[in-house]
Amino acid sequence: MLLLGGLLSAKANDLPEVGSYCIWKNTEFEYFCDTCGCGGNGGSMGFGTGLNNNFVGLRYIGQKYRSRDGIFDNSPWINENFNTVQAWGKFPVGKRVLINALLPYHFHNRTFADNTEQTITGVGDATVLAYYNVLRQTPDSIISIKPEHVFQIGVGVKLPTGSFDAANIEGSVNPSFQLGTGSWDYILAANYGVTHRNWGLSALLNYTIKTENSKNYLFGNQWNVAVNTYKTFYVSPSVSLTPQFGLGAEFFEENREFNLTVPDTRGDVYFARFGLETNYNRYALGISSMIPISQNLNEGKVEVKNRVSLYLNINI
Repeated sequence: MLLLGGLLSAKANDLPEVGSYCIWKNTEFEYFCDTCGCGGNGGSMGFGTGLNNNFVGLRYIGQKYRSRDGIFDNSPWINENFNTVQAWGKFPVGKRVLINALLPYHFHNRTFADNTEQTITGVGDATVLAYYNVLRQTPDSIISIKPEHVFQIGVGVKLPTGSFDAANIEGSVNPSFQLGTGSWDYILAANYGVTHRNWGLSALLNYTIKTENSKNYLFGNQWNVAVNTYKTFYVSPSVSLTPQFGLGAEFFEENREFNLTVPDTRGDVYFARFGLETNYNRYALGISSMIPISQNLNEGKVEVKNRVSLYLNINI
């Protein structure tokens, strides 16, 4: 996930002091897995961070949806809130391999038309990914006046550490109100980034292969694509601000139950994303929001309203 968030200016008076600030930034947003662990309501907010290769941190992700309480077009709407706190980290192995890991804890709730509520809480699906730097910066690229390029390929696995409740897929068109998929899922990914001075652009393409769980339910495979641009402003040798803007899309294939297609479970959604990250020495504080600009989830029976993320990381 190391698509550089902003290359420092080549001017000597713009350069932060080595040792007092993270030289290489990393403010892209990464779509690689479902935040709720399930199908069309993923929320994949990713691994964006402004810290160096090694970090640990906490991230909150909030998502608001509404879905039909029934299979008919005039069925009443359910308001749904997906809330997640993630412990996450990034650890280099050697010079070219990065290991990314996260463990989420979910507390989701939804309100039915009769004002009754349902709440589920618990550990979600843990994810581990390994990225290989096919193309990376040279050590002296910090003073280069030429654009710098990074290209990575990765593979990962999502473990079924979150529980799957078959009762939650009955009677509602939104089967993603779960703590996890209950299945082993696999991720293929490719990232590309280019930076010049304090400007950056990143692009990514990810594909999640989902398998059938023990309840004979299979969430559809998922594509994620995104492009992001950003610029870093250096307030002082210890402080920087990086506003970001990007576009992303998610595509979901149909779910299957007992090897039969589940109607109205495929879909797509397109987002605009805005974010800001602040770095102070070893610490990074970031906030971002994803606003849907076009969507067709579950044949229009599920709607995403917004997603927001807040994280605090520390370089280790």
